[in-house]
Amino acid sequence: MRRRTLALALSLLLPATAFAQAQPQPRPTASTPATSAPVTITLTAAPADWRTLDGQHVRIAAPLTLAGTDGLARFGELTVAFDGRLWQPSEVAAPGTDAHAKVIADNQRRRLLLDDGSTARDPGPVAYLPAAATLRTGTVLRNVEGIVHVNAKGTPRLQVTTPLTLPALNRPAAPVVPGALKVAAFNLENFFNGDGQGGGYPTLRGARTLSEHQAQTAKLVATVNALGADVAALMELENDGYGPQSAIAELVAALNANRGKGADWAFIDAGKGPGENPIRVGIIYRSSRVTPVGAPAVLDTAPFGPHSRVPLAQAFRAGKGAPFVVVANHFKSKGCSEAAGADADQNDGQACWNATRVESARLLNQWLGTDPTGAGTTDAILLGDFNAYAMEAPIRALHDAGWRDAFAVAKVERPYSYVYNGMTGRLDHALLSPGMAKRLRGAAEWHINADEADDIGYRDRNEAGPWRSSDHDPLILGFDR
Repeated sequence: MRRRTLALALSLLLPATAFAQAQPQPRPTASTPATSAPVTITLTAAPADWRTLDGQHVRIAAPLTLAGTDGLARFGELTVAFDGRLWQPSEVAAPGTDAHAKVIADNQRRRLLLDDGSTARDPGPVAYLPAAATLRTGTVLRNVEGIVHVNAKGTPRLQVTTPLTLPALNRPAAPVVPGALKVAAFNLENFFNGDGQGGGYPTLRGARTLSEHQAQTAKLVATVNALGADVAALMELENDGYGPQSAIAELVAALNANRGKGADWAFIDAGKGPGENPIRVGIIYRSSRVTPVGAPAVLDTAPFGPHSRVPLAQAFRAGKGAPFVVVANHFKSKGCSEAAGADADQNDGQACWNATRVESARLLNQWLGTDPTGAGTTDAILLGDFNAYAMEAPIRALHDAGWRDAFAVAKVERPYSYVYNGMTGRLDHALLSPGMAKRLRGAAEWHINADEADDIGYRDRNEAGPWRSSDHDPLILGFDR
C-alpha cells in the first residue's frame, strides 16, 4: 500500500493557486532555522540509489520519457524513464540469458513513478497534469520537480509538486509502405455488435451500449481504411457466424459505407467459427484488388480451440501475380487463470501458458507444410497476435522453422505494437515464408493505440479518429505481386 503523509496529500489537493506554495518544509535543526527555504537537489541522471534521496525535493534536469500510463486513471500515477523507453526484456533478449537479466536490471535502474500524492483510487483530475491532457508514451518531459519517496521494496516515486509542462502533441500519420500488394493485421480489441439489430447490449465483451458500439466502429473503420490494405487479418472479432447481422458482416458494411462504386470490401466465410471461443480471427479483403483462391482452411486440433484461437488460412491472388496464403492467428494470452503444470508461470519472463503457445507454433508450422488451402504454394504470411514477445520461445520456434520476421527483413528498427506495465514490445507479428520474404518491399506499424492513454478510447472521452481504437497497433506490409 502506498503511504503518504497527510500534509502532503492535502497539499496536492489544494487549489491551483496554492499548488506551488504547499510543499513540505524540512525539519528545523540547530543549523537550519525553521524559516529556511526547502533545498532542491538537481538530478541530471538516474541516481545509483534512490533511497539516499528519500524525502528530498528534487528537480530532474535530465529528460524523462513517458513510458506508460497504465496507473493514471486508477492511481494518478505515470511511469517515466531516464534515457528513453523501457523495453519488455523478452522483446530484446532471450529469457534465461544474461542479456535478459541485464535488461531487467536496466529497466529497474531507469524507471520512476510520478505520483499525485493521494491514496485515493480513481482520483479523477490529477493535479500535476493540465486539464484534459492527452498523453502519449514516448513523450519527453523536462524539468520535473517533486519529493522522492521510496517504499520498502525500493520502488521510487516522485510526488510531483509543480504541474508538468507537456510538449505539443505529435501523432503519426498513416504509414505508406512500398509495394503493389498491401497486407495488414489488426487486433480489434473485442469487436462485438450486440444482436446485430441495435440491441442486445451489454455483450460479453466490448461495447456496453449501442452508442459505444457505434463509436468503436467509427474508430476501427477510420483505422482500416487509412491503412490502405488489400487484405487484412483481424483478431478479436465476435464469434457469431457470417450472416448479415454478424460482427464481421457489420464491420465490412461499415467499411463500404460512403464508398459508392468503390465499395469492394468483403470477408472470408469459413462456414462456422473458426473455433467456439467467444472471439475469433477473421480475414477481410478488397475484391477489386485480390481474388480468393480455393476454400479457406482452419486448424482446430488442440491446443487450438480450447486455448489458442483456431487459425484461419486463405489463399489469394493479386491480378496475374503468384498466389499467396494469409494466415490469421491469435495464440493463448499470458493471463494465468487455470494455468497449471508447464503452463504455469515459470518465472522466466514469458508468463503463463507459454508451453501452449510453443505447441501452437509447432502445430501451426506443421499444418502449413501440408498445403491446407490446396493452393499449391508455399508462399505464406503468418499474421496476428501471438501473445509472445519477439525473443520468446513461440516466436523463436517459428524462426527456427524458417519463418522470417517481416520487420527484420525490412530493417525496421525497434518495432513495437503494445505497451504494458510501462514497457514496450511486440505481441503482434508478421512472419514470412522464404518466398514471401523475397517479395517484401516494406513494413510498418501505425502507433495509434499502444502509445495512447486508454481514456481517449470509445468508452471514455472518445476522441475522434483512429486514436485508441484498440489496445494493439495495426501493422501493414507491402509486397511485389
